[in-house]
Parts: sequence; structure tokens; C-alpha cells
Amino acid sequence: MARLPAATRESVPQDQAEIFDEMLGRLGSVPPYGPGSVMIHVPEAHRWATGLNNYLRDKSSLSKKVQELAMLVTARELDCQHIWNAHAASGRAAGLKDDLVDALREKEKLPAMAPDEEAVVDYGREYFRTHHVSRGAFQAALEQFGTQGVVELTLTMGNYSLLAFAINAFDTDLPPNRTEPLLPT
Repeated sequence: MARLPAATRESVPQDQAEIFDEMLGRLGSVPPYGPGSVMIHVPEAHRWATGLNNYLRDKSSLSKKVQELAMLVTARELDCQHIWNAHAASGRAAGLKDDLVDALREKEKLPAMAPDEEAVVDYGREYFRTHHVSRGAFQAALEQFGTQGVVELTLTMGNYSLLAFAINAFDTDLPPNRTEPLLPT
């Protein structure tokens, strides 16, 4: 059960009520679950976070497959049910193999991966587990994605860490139409 009631024009900071109205005009309604249901309580911050998210999803040099894998690695490492549910099927549709997605979910031995997939998994797992990225993992990512791509990979994982923090800290509800099995935690 979510820890906050749905945001209203009266509940957001008074000096951000116009931004709230603008966002509702685009969204149609207050998001009922997920990171948007938390961030909309502070509309200006939500707008900035959404801007970064939109850049990463729409203008990144990374392929959709790599983006989705970065999101899944982040979701799995941070035990974020919502992000996992929102991106496992998208990852499959973007070209991730079922056995890779399933092994990530179950924390099982991963199957053989393409070099770009291996670079993403190693980069993310190293960072989330040790709070550092080794020279080897960094170099592998750099060779796969170039400077812009490694920066965008880092920002994607950082952005989805922000979203996972909001989701997990505020215990937002999962969408009722979820299609993926829950992460074993």
C-alpha cells in the first residue's frame, strides 16, 4: 500500500501548483502508482526528472536493447518490482533473450551474452554491489558504447536508481495489469 495519498493541487507546494496543472494537462490524471505517483508531489522536481528520463529514452545513443537491459539490471540489483514489471517485457521486445531476462530475475547463472549485454551487466552489477566500477568493466563498456554511450549508460542506471528509490521508499503499488512474475527478494 502506498505511503502517500494521491497528490492534489492543494497538497503540492503552493508555488508549484501551476506546474502541477501543466503536468496534469499532459498526463491526464495523477499517476496512480510508480515513480510518477511520488514525484508529482513536488511538480518542479518531477518535471526535471522527467526531462532527463525523456532524453535518455528518446535521444540516447544506446540501443533500446541496451537501455532496457540497463533498466533491468538496476531494477534487479535494487529489488524494484515496479521497474522490473515495467521493463521485462519491453526488454524482451527490444531483443533480450528470455533466458537472460529470467536468469536476471531469479539471480541465477547468466547464459552466454553478446558483448554489449555483458558490458552492461558487468558495469551495473559491479557498481551496485561494490559502489565502484573496475577498470576492466569500464573499459569493456567504453569499447562497446564509446564515451557518450558510457555516460548515457551511467545516467540511465542512475536515473532508474532514483526512480527505484522513490518507488521502494514510498512503497508504491504495482499496476493491476502486471504481466511479469514478481522478483524473488
